[in-house]
Amino acid sequence: MGKYIAKRIGYMALVFLIVSFLMYSLYNLIPSDPARAELEPMKRDLKPAEYEQMYKNLREEMGLDDPLIIRYGRWMGLVPDKHGNFDGLLEGNFGDSQFFKQKVIDVIQAPMSNTIFINIFATIMALGITIPLGIYCAVHKGRKIDNSVQIVTMLGYSLPIYIIALIFMFFFCVFWRVFPISGTKTAGAIYANGMEAFTDKLYHIALPVIVMTFASLGGMTRYVRSAMIDALSMDYIRTARAKGLKEKVVIYSHAWRNALLPIVTSIIGWFIGIFSGSVIVENTFSLNGMGKLYWTGLNNLDFELVLAIQMFYTVIALAGSLIMDISYGLVDPRVRVDK
Repeated sequence: MGKYIAKRIGYMALVFLIVSFLMYSLYNLIPSDPARAELEPMKRDLKPAEYEQMYKNLREEMGLDDPLIIRYGRWMGLVPDKHGNFDGLLEGNFGDSQFFKQKVIDVIQAPMSNTIFINIFATIMALGITIPLGIYCAVHKGRKIDNSVQIVTMLGYSLPIYIIALIFMFFFCVFWRVFPISGTKTAGAIYANGMEAFTDKLYHIALPVIVMTFASLGGMTRYVRSAMIDALSMDYIRTARAKGLKEKVVIYSHAWRNALLPIVTSIIGWFIGIFSGSVIVENTFSLNGMGKLYWTGLNNLDFELVLAIQMFYTVIALAGSLIMDISYGLVDPRVRVDK
């Protein structure tokens, strides 16, 4: 297992370099000039000759005239900068945000914590509902409750997440006034302690978490139900029942463990997917998260910020793929991931 993990990490590093180079090249094809954008506020106060000289000096200092591969290596931290120092992505320097006029690492800290916070809660709620519900529907296949759940899950699976968000906002924010319509904290609130701040944050993110959970119920519930139905139709289940084992033992010890292998793929793939789904939710509810920040960076051509966020999503996807493969070996010992 150790050799396999080391090999996969090596593959992940190679894929990360390829993806990062492609993304860096793609964003550099977009017509923009960071040096000119930096000097634009001072243009009126400078003479044309002074402005052009400052512009040339700034382009040279920022390395904008260097070949693409050199600029990528400098951004990644594989090539030294103008001062001979390695100071790139691999060293923890994500660059400077042109829009926020700050270090990118300082800009993304709070949004990243909010995005991870929201997605963890949505994951816990979704798995806590979909797995028991999918098992129950599989065991009671064809009954009224199974048919009702299938209708509801089909509705949630078919509707886009922004439509679900707008429907929930109308009922819970406008009609019933249960939750706030946007933000992650009460405007102008002064907290006496950390618990009050945490409680207020939970209150504000409750509706976005409910929306993300509801949007994920359809696909996950139907997938768990389908896997359990397949497992319950196997011969070893009939043998277990014929031996007189209790129904709970048959369902949870025999059927569920064998149905878990395909479900692991769906669960981890879905978990990776909700990070991209949070882009829509965060913009809809005006949450200070990575999705909203990503959208802001794109609209303002802040490519250093956008690239850093893109690399965050790339790492999430690569880590999810590794966890998925390792989970196969943990769930089913027959799967020898070390070969």
